[in-house]
Amino acid sequence: MTDEPAAPRPVRAAGLLVGLQGVAGVVIALGLLLAAARGTSELTLATAVWFAGAGAVLVAVGVSLVRGRHGARGPALVAQILLLGVAWYAAGPSSRPAYGVPVAVFCVAVLVLLCCPPAVHWFTGQQGATGQHPDSPPPSGSSTGQQ
Repeated sequence: MTDEPAAPRPVRAAGLLVGLQGVAGVVIALGLLLAAARGTSELTLATAVWFAGAGAVLVAVGVSLVRGRHGARGPALVAQILLLGVAWYAAGPSSRPAYGVPVAVFCVAVLVLLCCPPAVHWFTGQQGATGQHPDSPPPSGSSTGQQ
């Protein structure tokens, strides 16, 4: 066991949402495989493998966030930024706002959860309301108990 504080609620919530994105990717991959097996889709096996791989990675990142692993924040942020580009393309040039807008809202929600003050303080190791990192010197003018 470690003496690190547990991940704050926004981080765990973001982990659940990222995990849901991963599950969606795996479900899409299974749907593509079924469509390819029936001969109703021209999408290749590579597309299904890509969705399965990306989905598995997102599931792993989501689980890591829920478990409080600091290293999962970066991959989660990158995934949301990339998916925002996909959402923009779906809503704009592809004329499919029914797909793009919900994906964009979902991604923005994850970004907000990962970048809110409690999450940032936890990821950076800051404790308490002072916003002071534990390894930094105390602010000038404060008493440290030593003379």
